[in-house]
Amino acid sequence: MISAFSILLIPFLGTSLGAAMVFFMRGHMGRKLEKLLLGFAAGVMIAASVWSLLLPAIDMAEEQGGNGWFPAAAGFLLGIGFLLLLDSVVPHLHIDSEKPEGVRSELQKTTMLVLAVTLHNLPEGMAVGVTVAGAMVGNTGITMAGALALAVGIAIQNFPEGAIISMPLRSAGFSSGKAFLYGMLSGIVEPIGAFVTILLAEQMVRILPYLLAFAAGAMIYVVVDELIPEAQSGEHSNIGTIGAAAGFVLMMVLDVVFG
Repeated sequence: MISAFSILLIPFLGTSLGAAMVFFMRGHMGRKLEKLLLGFAAGVMIAASVWSLLLPAIDMAEEQGGNGWFPAAAGFLLGIGFLLLLDSVVPHLHIDSEKPEGVRSELQKTTMLVLAVTLHNLPEGMAVGVTVAGAMVGNTGITMAGALALAVGIAIQNFPEGAIISMPLRSAGFSSGKAFLYGMLSGIVEPIGAFVTILLAEQMVRILPYLLAFAAGAMIYVVVDELIPEAQSGEHSNIGTIGAAAGFVLMMVLDVVFG
């Protein structure tokens, strides 16, 4: 069986491979393709939030002797609030946007672009970390195969995210190597966030349902606040919808087959 440490690195590998597309593709990424990939990422994250995080949180809370809905609801809302806070205070700039968000700063545009993707990746790392922790603790209903399925699903949707950050940087005048480095670094927060989450979860088994739901809330915030609006903006919004359907079904199948 693949080790827990290897599972933590899988999403980061997906981001790095996507960022490496800057060495093989030339020019801008087509807007239609970008919409498709953004929708795909949204679909994966929605399905992962339900099957890999919220449902296990409810089941685990019930097995611990409490009601199933409260930890799921409380953790979910805390996750939403946490990402809302980060989104409000961390200076960042989204692709195809000229207006930075967060507190005012003198950071370069490139740095704020990387910070925007990093904010997206943080809840994904937390999600993988808490599922791995649940599998390691045992008696939680979460298996290492399920954690692996989640990590693979997130890695698949991280592949286009890596390309979406590195290719515009290349078009803006950065060297291929530097554009790849920035794209890769945007995903480093995932294994770090996963490791920290594991440490917390292993020390406080009782709050695992809250942590699972917290990660789900954080991911849904990214989907609703960023991915879906970007995928649906302008023309050809149906392409983003098709991508979301494909991503949702893929993640659902992965979780049912391997979970």
